[in-house]
Order: sequence, then structure tokens, then C-alpha cells
Amino acid sequence: MATLTGASAIITLTVPGIFNAPVQLQGFAADDVFDTDAQEITEVSMGVDGILSGGFVFVPVKQTFTLQADSESNFFFETWAQQQRIAVESFVANGNTNIVATGKTYTMTRGFLTTHTTVPSVKKLLAPRKYTVTWNRIVPSPN
Repeated sequence: MATLTGASAIITLTVPGIFNAPVQLQGFAADDVFDTDAQEITEVSMGVDGILSGGFVFVPVKQTFTLQADSESNFFFETWAQQQRIAVESFVANGNTNIVATGKTYTMTRGFLTTHTTVPSVKKLLAPRKYTVTWNRIVPSPN
């Protein structure tokens, strides 16, 4: 049985037109591999008579990856961002995250690089860099 360590997570991303083969991300920050924002998947509205109505809505999923300043995977995100600037175009990514500790794989589809840290903050040690990919969908499945 696996322990609940994030160190065993395997994350691969592809960006067709830039990185056609899956690239495994490595060199994560000491206390932070990635996180995703909570999603509000139901829109609700209270009528004037006090009756609540609601319905499902699709929302994008923001996932923020945190890499050490010296991680070789910074090159992946730097290249992605630079190619977008050159082409004046957004490139779409897909990916997989295998979390060994929970026995689940998450498939990420139609992702856009929406934020990135251009340069690490310079402190006593260079600070980790963050990159946000906004996905159309992240779907879990058993390994």
C-alpha cells in the first residue's frame, strides 16, 4: 500500500505544435506540487417568493503547478509561453496526473496556459515559480 506522499505523483503534459510527445513534469516545490481551485458547479437563484432554484453549469478548472526555481520543467512552461508570444496564438494542452497514493489517474483536457511566473522571486533562496493551466475538464479514473 502506498503512503500519502505527493512525491510519487506523475504528471505528463502535451502541447501539440510545441511538445507533441508527453513531457513529465519534475522538480516540484518542497511543499506544493499542484492545486486546483474549488468549482461552483451549480448556479442557484432565490425567487422573490423564497423558493430556491438551481441547475448544473459547466465551469473551467484552474490548476496551478509549483516548480522549484531550478526545475528543468520550467523550460516546458517558458517555451509554451514564448511560443504563444511569437505566434500571437494560444496553444492547447492535454495531460494526465497519476496519483499513486490514491490509485487514481486524472485526465486533463483542453488546457490553456493562463498565468505564469516569468522570473523566480529572488530571496535568500530563489523562490518557486507558479504556472496556471485552465482546463476544460479534469476527469478521474482508477489506475
